[in-house]
Amino acid sequence: MAEGQEGKQEPHLILANKLFLLTQPDVEDIEKVRLRDEVFASVKADDMAPLYETLAADSVLKMDQTVLDVMRVKNEEDLKKIDEKIADAEENLGESEVREAHLAKSLFYIRIGDKERALEQLKVTESKTVAVGQKMDLVFYTLQLGFFYMDFDLISKSIDKAKKLFEEGGDWERKNRLKVYEGLYCMSTRNFKKAADLFLDSISTFTTYDLFPYDTFIFYSVLTSIISLDRVSLKQKVVDAPEILTVIAKIPYLSEFLNSLYGCQYKSFFLAFAGLTEQIKLDRYLHPHFRYYMREVRTVVYSQFLESYKSVTMEAMATAFGVTVEFIDVELSRFIAAGKLHCKIDKVAGVLETNRPDAKNALYQATIKQGDFLLNRIQKLSRVIDL
Repeated sequence: MAEGQEGKQEPHLILANKLFLLTQPDVEDIEKVRLRDEVFASVKADDMAPLYETLAADSVLKMDQTVLDVMRVKNEEDLKKIDEKIADAEENLGESEVREAHLAKSLFYIRIGDKERALEQLKVTESKTVAVGQKMDLVFYTLQLGFFYMDFDLISKSIDKAKKLFEEGGDWERKNRLKVYEGLYCMSTRNFKKAADLFLDSISTFTTYDLFPYDTFIFYSVLTSIISLDRVSLKQKVVDAPEILTVIAKIPYLSEFLNSLYGCQYKSFFLAFAGLTEQIKLDRYLHPHFRYYMREVRTVVYSQFLESYKSVTMEAMATAFGVTVEFIDVELSRFIAAGKLHCKIDKVAGVLETNRPDAKNALYQATIKQGDFLLNRIQKLSRVIDL
């Protein structure tokens, strides 16, 4: 695994994406045939016997017993060679060579797709490791395993472990890589605000090509920022960011999506949004949050439009968005009922009236409520002291 090299994505994560696409009904059958052939070729090339058994049991691949037997024999031969190297290093060489031999065994289990043994062997390798940087590399291997299997518990624990290691030391390159890993974890668990902050912090120092290419990183950065940042921050950190400007045109619909939102070109925004939906739906990390993300983006764009008006006709809004009045009526009704938009519909007059919450009044009410709560606590405490 060549870490930090541009364009060198971890092969296991490429494989994981293909396996994900095979489960999606929106992917055409002819495309699935190609994907299945590529998955089988990858499994065969790396002798991934444990993974092959799992995929065959789940009916993702057809079981070919001869192929499986060949893989198992090869795995046994490779494992025997690695164990011999470990024994030789422990008898005749130094601690560094012993660690390298144990690391080779960890990478072997990762390569063949044996998750449990890989995690056990990584722990053994860690016990032979002294340098903080090398311990961090082991955490990155664990994180990659976590993302392959979408094991969020493992990912969360590994991120916490990495942060503790950084308290002992660690270089900036690894710290910046961890930000991207944590950002991907946050995005995958629907914490888009934190994901956006972490991604934007890493834009100028991105070296995490083992997770995904730079174009994909920019795609995630823009999508998470749009529903997390206010207009001023979006302009400073995303719309005008030189790192984003150099790449955004390569990603279909993304430039129109971002710039039409910021420029209040709502008809163009909806067209770009429609073009992006398939990319979002067929993204392994965003797919579980597809419906949520679609709602949040619409909340942002409708709120932005309504902010300019105290009242506006539904016809004017429908024209601005390039949709029908009926669509706007149904759409806004849902958002108003869910408390996402602060306005009301006058169906008879065909008008939308905004009723933005008064921030000062809300703060005053919250202060009164907290004051009452504090007084109650003091009274209870005084009774206890009197007793």
